[in-house]
Amino acid sequence: MNPPPPATPSRCWPTLACASVLVATVCAIYANILSVPFLFDDGPAILRNPTIRSLWPLCETLSPPLSGAGVTGRPLVNLSLAVNYALGGLDVRGYHAMNVALHALAVLALWGVLRRTLRRLPGLVADAEPLAGGIALLWAVHPLLTESVVCVVQRNEILGGLFYLLTLYGFIRSVESGVATLRWQSAVVAACLLGMASKETVATAPLLVLLYDRTFAAGTFAAAWRQRKGFYLALAATWLLLVWLMSGSHQRDGIVGFGLGMSSWDYLLTQCQALMTYLKLSFWPHPLIVDYGTAVSRLSDVWWRGPIVLALLGGTGWALWRRPVWGFVGAWFFAILAPSSSFVPLTTQTIAEHRMYLPLIAVLVLTAVALHRLAGRRSLIVCAVLAAGLGFATVQRNLDYGSELTLWSNLVGQQPENARAQASLGYYFARHEQWAEAAAHYAKAVRLVPGYADAHNDLGHVLTRLGRPAEALAHYETAQQLKPNDPVISASCGQALLGAGRPAEAIARFEVALRVQPGLTEARVGLGRVLAVLNRRSDAVVQFREGLRQDPASVALHANLADALFDLGQLAGAAVEYGRVLALQPDLADARHNLALTLVRLGRPAEAIPLYKQVLRQLPRSAQAHLNYALALEQTGKVAEAIAQDEEALQLNPELNAAREQLERLREK
Repeated sequence: MNPPPPATPSRCWPTLACASVLVATVCAIYANILSVPFLFDDGPAILRNPTIRSLWPLCETLSPPLSGAGVTGRPLVNLSLAVNYALGGLDVRGYHAMNVALHALAVLALWGVLRRTLRRLPGLVADAEPLAGGIALLWAVHPLLTESVVCVVQRNEILGGLFYLLTLYGFIRSVESGVATLRWQSAVVAACLLGMASKETVATAPLLVLLYDRTFAAGTFAAAWRQRKGFYLALAATWLLLVWLMSGSHQRDGIVGFGLGMSSWDYLLTQCQALMTYLKLSFWPHPLIVDYGTAVSRLSDVWWRGPIVLALLGGTGWALWRRPVWGFVGAWFFAILAPSSSFVPLTTQTIAEHRMYLPLIAVLVLTAVALHRLAGRRSLIVCAVLAAGLGFATVQRNLDYGSELTLWSNLVGQQPENARAQASLGYYFARHEQWAEAAAHYAKAVRLVPGYADAHNDLGHVLTRLGRPAEALAHYETAQQLKPNDPVISASCGQALLGAGRPAEAIARFEVALRVQPGLTEARVGLGRVLAVLNRRSDAVVQFREGLRQDPASVALHANLADALFDLGQLAGAAVEYGRVLALQPDLADARHNLALTLVRLGRPAEAIPLYKQVLRQLPRSAQAHLNYALALEQTGKVAEAIAQDEEALQLNPELNAAREQLERLREK
């Protein structure tokens, strides 16, 4: 087919207007998500991910942890989160704003692909521009994409989708460009490489570019290879990056691949149900479910779905031979879903709506073109009405994410046997210190799935808060047996062992955690604390300083380092560290109290007095604070005020002998 004619200056204004409408629509539809809290896998990917805390050295930022959930094996996603952290710390609004911006860019990329492709089809040349805009608009506002846009860590879908579309768009431009072909081809390879670093589904991009070439440009595979052999070899070379990333992610931390407790046959049957669910939601996006759990289907569950899926696959194969354009659309749907919806098990999510981010395009293209064939330009009005309805549904769906309690309660109501739904609701209650409610939901999660390591670990944390340490330790150890190399679980188990008076075993757990993830602050703090308990305070200082090298903003590391230096008699260093704690967390009364005591020990009581006054405003009933304040007052010659503070300390705690002795000494002066 011949390439379409280049745009003339007179056509630029409609193009800019359409692009502006698409971007403005995306921003308006998702304006109500900016304050949605971090959800689901955002915890390990953002809140507990030390590799996003700095942009340099870049090699560390591009090495996400194995326990990073949605960022594991996806360095570009991790880098984008690090950019967010550098700009606004953990302010969730910046993360959502970037997701929306990236989705808007993906919409523009899709629009660019569609308008240049539809102009190649004889029956659609006249209406190619508005039809492409209509399809892009439907995709931009479809409720099925809300999970990908609203859940921050699902940025991997958006980034992968964006670079997938840019890969295809760049190829189309390379075919049309003439003298600039090499530049565009280089851009295609770069986009594909970036996509491989974002999401594994981009593995199919080189194949679909070749199929696009055969369908819309060269006419045959042989001609495409003959004309652009070097380009395709370069494009195929991008697979090397993906192979390297996947080999280093250890089956994405044990959730993807064979031999993980789910057979290929069971997973394949489950994907028959998944594909039919995705198609149904494409046309009627209700109810939307943020987490379908890990349930698998049996042959009796999919006896009618399987033949439909096989018929659709067969129809796509026939169309690739006899109707290449329609075949390409069908291949787009199945090829992009193939990495997640075939026979390779993804054990933690057997069905997931976010996987339809790119495949949904195929459904919308087929629907819009079929409507155009039936109704001509009037189909554009239908598309506009559908876009309005879908956009309203998306705005309403976004509201569900605004309240974690509503989101997870609804999910438990929809799927009460979904263990991860129960754990998610438990996590909500734990964060709000509703420990009994949290324990109930975590306990149900581990009853439903006894091998749910993370739920055992979290239940251990909750039971510790409920004052049931023996039960907590049992769950920690179960979690450790299930995931022996998980650094977060190892660190949690270490803390429990330390609390149980088993420091040697605690050290072993912390060391396991740090071998896997050297930047894990919780493990570094725990190891330092157990060394301090064993009177190895110099070794503890080494651990705390190493932790601060990787996480310089950690309040826990600064505070524990200050305590260790104080115990070692290195008072000047302790004062500096307590000061850094207060710079990071100004309302921390204990750190202010410790800094004041350190200054007194350094012979600087005048500096300590205003600190003690602030401490007593925060902790007016702290007998120890009154006692230490009295010591500072005595050293500055304010004996009467010191006596008053000692008397107050004894009123609060008559058993405080240090205050009694100090009071007697002061009265003798």
